[in-house]
Amino acid sequence: MKAADWLGRHRGIAGLTTGLLAGIAVTALSTVYLQPILADSGGPEPGALVIMSGHDDSAGQQRHVLIDQWNQLHKTNPVQIIELSAVADAQRSAMLSSAQAGGRQVDIYNLDVTLVAEFASGRYIRRLDTDRLDLSGFLDNPIRTCRDGDAVWCLPFNSDAGLLFYRTDLVSRPPTSWSQLAESAAAALDRPAGQRPKAGYTGQLADYEGLTVNAIEAIWAAGGEVVDDQGRIAIDSEAARTGLARLARGLKGGSQPLVLPESTGFHEAESTHAFADKQVVFMRNWPVAYRTLDPSASADGSARCATGSDTGPKKVPFAVTLLPGPSVLGGQNLAVAARSRHPRAAQQLIEFLTSERSQQILFERGGFAATREIVYRDSAVTERYGYAQTLLAAIQEARPRPVLPRYAQFSKTFRAIVREALANGGDLPPDAVTRLERARQGYLD
Repeated sequence: MKAADWLGRHRGIAGLTTGLLAGIAVTALSTVYLQPILADSGGPEPGALVIMSGHDDSAGQQRHVLIDQWNQLHKTNPVQIIELSAVADAQRSAMLSSAQAGGRQVDIYNLDVTLVAEFASGRYIRRLDTDRLDLSGFLDNPIRTCRDGDAVWCLPFNSDAGLLFYRTDLVSRPPTSWSQLAESAAAALDRPAGQRPKAGYTGQLADYEGLTVNAIEAIWAAGGEVVDDQGRIAIDSEAARTGLARLARGLKGGSQPLVLPESTGFHEAESTHAFADKQVVFMRNWPVAYRTLDPSASADGSARCATGSDTGPKKVPFAVTLLPGPSVLGGQNLAVAARSRHPRAAQQLIEFLTSERSQQILFERGGFAATREIVYRDSAVTERYGYAQTLLAAIQEARPRPVLPRYAQFSKTFRAIVREALANGGDLPPDAVTRLERARQGYLD
């Protein structure tokens, strides 16, 4: 299968980078970059392994727990983690700098799912040996982010899908559409002073990848697209404009706004704190926020509040449901660095970290969304973690962002356009489509 087949499986991005990736696949076949890691046989190479990863925001830092277990069992391949910022944009910058520098000190990159195409096309990672891999236990959506035709570039460390958190003291029936969400929020905001929240909804609308995710989900919830099935920029459609207008109108709601105005400066932690502090009725966030809001849901009860204090924000009664539209598919994938001196040992470590046992630990103790379906079917999980089935459904229904080697530039330009639209009542700038087309080709906005 050709490299473009990978892109064709993803809704809304067919044809975007067919020529680029197909050309790369042809010209790189003779390089080490595209050779299976274990093709030269032999066992794992001795020597220390280095993982470059974003900050471990799980309860009890369960990624580090797994590394400690590995180190106890593999004395000839001790592992060190280089931990980066919790912000996805900063992670990409640091990993890309490391890869472009050509250093051999990093063996594994823990890549956001949006970075796989960029790192594969840039020859910064190498294919895994599929002869020894059993991929049947992985959920379809997470494993698709790792594949390019017959090539497997990485394995999914954790998945992610947005959930709608809602206050059960204010909402009796979870909404299934944006209009129902707005009606429920309006009813809560109509309560007497002292009993009503500041706003109806919060998300992550600061100028980082979170804004891209939230804006795309708002567009999808209105039936719109950013990039359609034919690969065309579709942000100027009526449906896409409706999605952005909902956010813009919500932010300008006066004394009782639908969307908390401070959300324009919120990352995940700030929105979690606002929800925990009973400032809003609804919150869009990733599932790891569940353990922050309810430490008893962590196996060791170690979760801290969003502010990091010992006392934490006020306890808020809450539950979760699906977003009023498809979620963006999130997650991180483990890939072997192209210049690793220990590629066989690195793949063995990746297999350990993505195994069924490791995935169950990451979910039960840390709150990370597991990439293997068996975790969600385990009786202990279904009995203790009532939201597990909702999370599984969210991952199965989630959709990828545009799969582009130049995704970072595309996302940056998209965010700039969204910010202009939110400041202008939802109206797009007249050159929105042209700017996104140029960004897709790698030109700066």
